[in-house]
Amino acid sequence: MADTTSNPLGGTQSGSSTGSSTGSSTGSSSIGSGTQSTGQTGTGGQSGTATALAQDYGTKISEAAGQAKDFVAEKISVVGDKIKDLQNADFGEIAENAKDYARKNPGQAILISAAAGLLVGLIIRGRR
Repeated sequence: MADTTSNPLGGTQSGSSTGSSTGSSTGSSSIGSGTQSTGQTGTGGQSGTATALAQDYGTKISEAAGQAKDFVAEKISVVGDKIKDLQNADFGEIAENAKDYARKNPGQAILISAAAGLLVGLIIRGRR
């Protein structure tokens, strides 16, 4: 009590120091043990979480692949039908339909023609 009266900080400091020493060493042991235990558990938990995430992503990828397969199969069917229609169609009629389309949509017709010309140019250039 004399220490507290003569030096208020000393008394508080003394009490803190004693509590700190005891608490600190006990606290350090607890924290150190807890950290090691948590670290080991955390690693196992992270591994389990990573496995769960990998399985989740695998499932999502599998579903997306199935949807893509269905989409491609549908589009292939449509393209096959169009090819059959073109085989049975008269080329004069196809040319007339193209002219009508170009008259109704001149901007799109120019863009389509430019894209077709670019592709033909790349194909011819690639052969050289």
